[in-house]
Amino acid sequence: MKGNQKTLHRQIRSLFQGKRHIPFLAMDHEKIHGRDITWTLRAKQAPEHIREGWIGTSWIVEVTAIGTRDGKIFRQTHFFLTSLRTTPEALLQLVRDRWSIESWHWIRDTQLHEDAHRYRGNGAGAMATLRTAALNLLRLAGFQSIRAGMQAVTHDITALLAMATRKPEPSLS
Repeated sequence: MKGNQKTLHRQIRSLFQGKRHIPFLAMDHEKIHGRDITWTLRAKQAPEHIREGWIGTSWIVEVTAIGTRDGKIFRQTHFFLTSLRTTPEALLQLVRDRWSIESWHWIRDTQLHEDAHRYRGNGAGAMATLRTAALNLLRLAGFQSIRAGMQAVTHDITALLAMATRKPEPSLS
């Protein structure tokens, strides 16, 4: 639920405030790549006035991520409507999978300005493929930060060629 639906956002948020009974709960913890995050999903059946306005909605959902990223404390709370009828654990996994995709798109837009490009026809797909290859090469070269990787190789054709022609390391399997 984003800011473009202010009334709905406010209605859903109010249904999770205070000491209200929330029947469905799922939690998960992640400690990886400088992040230590606890994810909490709370869900309840959508009230009638929301089901009437948003046909097909069965659940309202609050997902909170609390933790640290690179030593900095953060807290994010997001609200969702869904028509899915599944377990809270499965719903939490779906939300986390979605955020994983969104974070990948965020990198592509903030670092590569992908949303600003106006390629047409096959050009859009070709450029997206090249950007994906570039991001993967930077990760394979050991850069934890895409920005730092781009700054390191932008004006260094030798480094770019070395990354592009690097042989993959043998797998241990």
